[in-house]
Amino acid sequence: MSSILLGDTSSIAILDFGPFIDGSNKQDVADAMFASFRDTGFVYLVNHDLPKEKIEEMFQWSKRFFSQPLETKQLAPHPPSGTHHRGYSAPGLEKVSQHVYDPSELSKHRAKAPDVKESFECGREEAEDMPNIWLPEGVLPGFKEACLDFFWTCYELELKILRALALGFNLAEEFFLPYHTVPDNQLRLLHYPSVPIDALEKNEVALIGAHSDFASITLLLQDTIGGLEVEDPNHPGEFKPVPPVPGAIVVNAGDFMMRWSNDIIRSTVHRVRAPPNLTSKDGMTPERYSIPYFCSADFSIVVDSIPGTWSDERPKRYEPISASEYIMKRLAANY
Repeated sequence: MSSILLGDTSSIAILDFGPFIDGSNKQDVADAMFASFRDTGFVYLVNHDLPKEKIEEMFQWSKRFFSQPLETKQLAPHPPSGTHHRGYSAPGLEKVSQHVYDPSELSKHRAKAPDVKESFECGREEAEDMPNIWLPEGVLPGFKEACLDFFWTCYELELKILRALALGFNLAEEFFLPYHTVPDNQLRLLHYPSVPIDALEKNEVALIGAHSDFASITLLLQDTIGGLEVEDPNHPGEFKPVPPVPGAIVVNAGDFMMRWSNDIIRSTVHRVRAPPNLTSKDGMTPERYSIPYFCSADFSIVVDSIPGTWSDERPKRYEPISASEYIMKRLAANY
């Protein structure tokens, strides 16, 4: 186990995923990953098999896209409804919410410090209920192809992580795969423009407010700037930094997985703030880029509590539900 657990930061385990991928020590990797999901909801994975050159290329495409004039980016506009989560969102358009659904409460929430990030979302091309929204042909040639290639590359890693998670639950390695076949996933490119540090500290603006993800798991690629923070599960309201670890991706469980696991797996609240120990001559934060890949169960499938997560002593806490029913409700609350 010691060769698998490479350390931790903010109590989040840093694991060598290689022995799972090559088959040399699957169960120990699965057990360590499951423990980190149970305790903190997050894990760092190194030797994760996501090619370094593809990661670097995708960040370059992201920077190229966000460097375009606003009027160019708005040629692929995110629809007004949050339930069609595709295309470009300008800074301040989306305000993440944490289980806020009442319209009057949502308006109060959105009136608070706006999220100044901008984003671009895409999914699989075949999704009839949520088609992709691309820039017109001839504008930024190659961007669409790069996004779709990276989308499917991330999907292959998702399946490996779900296999490990199943072993962590002491289930057959393939348990989660029939629930994640389509895939109804989302690749998101994020750009956090430079903002005044003083405005952040006074909560006049936010990079991205405290929230939890709401699908099965999220794969997160960060640049070197930092700023991601997670809530301490043992001290609600206190946040700890999740700094970039060279060569690692961050994986976290979402609300749907927490519900599916009968609350055994944590879906931890997290946010993006100014990077720690930031010094700036001009009083501005550095630009930040990140790429989350949200992995959802197939929208059409209804799931019940995972076997082994409930008993007479620990009964089921939730009714069966489909990913579509749950996720669309959450998406709608963000716009």
